[in-house]
Amino acid sequence: MARSRKKADLPTKVCPVCGRPFAWRKKWEKVWDEVRYCSERCRRSRKSTD
Repeated sequence: MARSRKKADLPTKVCPVCGRPFAWRKKWEKVWDEVRYCSERCRRSRKSTD
């Protein structure tokens, strides 16, 4: 049985659009290095010069 982790122990990143920190999620397990935005809304509203 796997041990559960506290949310404070999970890796975090800062969203370049809204500037808020966001934590690792299970659904991002295999693509965490590629995740840049905290939400779909921020991803859609990013600057077009990105």
